[in-house]
Amino acid sequence: MLFANIPLYKIENLKFKAFLQEYTRKEIPKEATLRKGYVDDCYQDTLAKIRNYESNNKIWVSIDETTDVEGRFVANVIIGVLRTDGPGEIFLLNTEELEKANHQTIFKRFDKSMNILWPQGVYHDNVLLFFSDAAPYMVKSGKVIQALYSKMIHVTCIVHGFHRVAEEVRSYFNIVDQLISNVKKVFLKAPTRSHIFKNEVPDIPMPPQLILTRWETWLDAANYYCENYEVIKNIIKKLDENDASSIKKAKDIFNNPNLKATLAFISSNYSFLSTYITRLEKQNMMLSESISIVKIVKEKLQNPQGEKGKAIYKKLENVLSKNKGFEIIEQISNILEGIDNSMENLEDLNVSDLKFYKFAPVTSVDVERSFSRYKNVLANNRRSFTFENIRKILVIQCNSFGSETEIGKWLRNIFGLSFLNVVEVGESYTDDFMSTIPENHAVLEIWLTIIFLTKDFFCLIFGLQIRFLVKELQMHASRSTRS
Repeated sequence: MLFANIPLYKIENLKFKAFLQEYTRKEIPKEATLRKGYVDDCYQDTLAKIRNYESNNKIWVSIDETTDVEGRFVANVIIGVLRTDGPGEIFLLNTEELEKANHQTIFKRFDKSMNILWPQGVYHDNVLLFFSDAAPYMVKSGKVIQALYSKMIHVTCIVHGFHRVAEEVRSYFNIVDQLISNVKKVFLKAPTRSHIFKNEVPDIPMPPQLILTRWETWLDAANYYCENYEVIKNIIKKLDENDASSIKKAKDIFNNPNLKATLAFISSNYSFLSTYITRLEKQNMMLSESISIVKIVKEKLQNPQGEKGKAIYKKLENVLSKNKGFEIIEQISNILEGIDNSMENLEDLNVSDLKFYKFAPVTSVDVERSFSRYKNVLANNRRSFTFENIRKILVIQCNSFGSETEIGKWLRNIFGLSFLNVVEVGESYTDDFMSTIPENHAVLEIWLTIIFLTKDFFCLIFGLQIRFLVKELQMHASRSTRS
């Protein structure tokens, strides 16, 4: 229940409790018993598994801070195992409430988290990388931490750096920024106008609802208006400007003679940036692959020769020049790829340490993902949570171990049916679905019971997709009954 983010009070639901008792054949404890007697045990068990996976390996650490809906400063600590033969495991180790966000509190949480990982004594030389954003207090905290962790290289997140370049692009093109903002307002919470748009151009998505704090969305929006310029302009012309001030402003912006050329310039020279940001957000990349993406972005941003293009490229150079840690891991990548033989600036590292950087990340996106989980836990109807319980539940939720269970694979397939195209399901999906039938006899019994008790419900909800499975399921049930 904790891992699935199911509130423990749900256990008091009579039907849910009866279902669990019937299929587990065990007495179901009360909510208070679970909360007092089992939550901490699950948390400690999760920490024990993290320690076992780490098992004296080299690691990287990432810390970021956010403000939650209660106004608390919250810092999440992510660790990842550095392996030489492939990507290592990634875990949320700790979540802490900060009195305030500065370099001192970040250092204390970093050191406390390392003591959680190594309660018998911290292995300072096993921490090889530290990732954060480029906030001044984070940069300062990195320098303080390096005094104790001498082998650690502090790298500020490359994706954060690219986002700052994207913000620089936005600052130079105010007319496009106004276009995106006002057209968004035209259709925001306006069902009649949205209906007009969908009737006029049913094959084109609605204008993007821009979120400035989300990476690369402004560039995607600018590219959208470049590709659909005439269509959007014609729809805006048909709207009555007396209905809303945003319509009048949008019409005035579309009449700007420089708008077309500006959109073309942005789309031609900067729309690629969102693609490469997305690529860098992926997990399990080799360091050399990440470095090559940064080089490609740098080369592409150097192409525009106008005044604004040069200023934007200078912004990138400024971001990268301040990221001294990235320069060091780029040098390590060149050594591992046989491009460079120099060990200059690497005096604190042993030769045997370098091989652990082969699958090192260059971003802190994993800690951003943990904040998304945090927001899910702290929903509007769960504000009475103590922070201690939030910390335990979040650590449990964000860390999974081992391969997916048999019943888990089946549930993933069956509840994904409604998202599949009916034409594309066919026999191939049936074969894949049948391959996940659990071999465990007890699980299989539950599996078949659920199928035959709910087959009419599934047909109603999922439509034609489930019908491909009926014949195969009946045959399997027949064979199972005979055996």
